[in-house]
Amino acid sequence: MKEVRSGKIHIHPFDETLVNPNSYNYRLGPIIYEVTSKPIDSKRPVEMVMHTISSQGFLLKPGRLYLGHTYESLGSAKYVTSLIGRSSIGRLGLFLQITADLGHLGAKHCWTLEFEVVQPLRVYSMMRIGQVSFWVPRGAKNIKYDGKYAKYSDPYKSEIFLELQNTE
Repeated sequence: MKEVRSGKIHIHPFDETLVNPNSYNYRLGPIIYEVTSKPIDSKRPVEMVMHTISSQGFLLKPGRLYLGHTYESLGSAKYVTSLIGRSSIGRLGLFLQITADLGHLGAKHCWTLEFEVVQPLRVYSMMRIGQVSFWVPRGAKNIKYDGKYAKYSDPYKSEIFLELQNTE
């Protein structure tokens, strides 16, 4: 809380009731994209359908990939951001941030969340879905992130196809 108040950690909006001893419970934002490409081809842009989560929630189905986002804008120029799922959500069969949990120093935005479920699960906008923690970087240089994903606060698809197009 001290680092948020001093501006060294950015969490907006900030709610003290979501602070844990080692982390902050972030909430799910109102937009979910469902990846519809079949098969997903890493050399082509991903096709997606956007869903807005209603007050009745949104039903996630097994065998599908979803992209959501944090409700809060999160980040720090001093600390490295790390996002994980909450264990209580994992116990419902939701795999969240299983491959991209480490953020970049200096990035401050709503983070894209990757998730998949093992059984149908209804999720709701503003539910506490994951935890963010902040780590002190070590090394000779603390380089701030200025990459392609830093400017997005809505869920954003992979752009790996751009990298792969340049290898042909």
